[in-house]
Amino acid sequence: MATFLWNDIVFGPIHSRRVGRSLGINLLPREAKVCTFDCVYCECGGLKRGASGHRLPTLDEVREAIQGRFSELASAGQGIDSISFTGNGEPTLHPDFPAIIDITLAARDRWFPQAVVSVFSNATRLDRPEIVAALMRVDNPILKIDCATDDLAAVMNRPRKGYSVARTVELMKAFKGDFILQTMLVKGPVVDNTTPEALDAWRNVVRELHPREVMLYSVERDTPVAGIERVDADTLAQAAAPLVAEGFSIQINA
Repeated sequence: MATFLWNDIVFGPIHSRRVGRSLGINLLPREAKVCTFDCVYCECGGLKRGASGHRLPTLDEVREAIQGRFSELASAGQGIDSISFTGNGEPTLHPDFPAIIDITLAARDRWFPQAVVSVFSNATRLDRPEIVAALMRVDNPILKIDCATDDLAAVMNRPRKGYSVARTVELMKAFKGDFILQTMLVKGPVVDNTTPEALDAWRNVVRELHPREVMLYSVERDTPVAGIERVDADTLAQAAAPLVAEGFSIQINA
């Protein structure tokens, strides 16, 4: 399967099915994914042995890239809807993540005051107070839970040792619902989180956390594990229906 990696610190703007016209920020190496998950569906491919040796961009490099690209786009009259931390893995792994959030918010206020700042995170670093504080400063902390049980997460997300869904849910409660919950649904011979049991358990997690919005989506690109199937819009809508009936805001991206 093909691997999709971003080559620049700041990339785009691109059209994101989740956040609109998006200017992306990649804090990870260009050559390989660096992440605390190794999801079976990840467009960046699988984790590779030795990837930890690839260099992260420095704080000064990130600052220069952000300020240079923001200034260039603003001078050209190009608008953006979201400044989105995504890229080749988990953005909160960068050791200067809190400082980079401060730099980004200042640059946003100067060049694109109408844009929101979004961080796509797998929520594995919420045990660090400085990461939580940084995420609380952005407009859209977008935090991931795909599965409600450790057994299913172990197969689908393949997290680093020590990951616990229950512990992650407890840590997410610090946001008091002021975050977006992101969930990927897939089917396949390796994993299927669309079964009635899996969806019932996931919906209970949503009820417990009561996020201001849920992003429910499926795969769009090739996956590193063969046989992972895209879930269609009707299946996504059916999964969301009980929560929608209860008043939850669900964004379905098919």
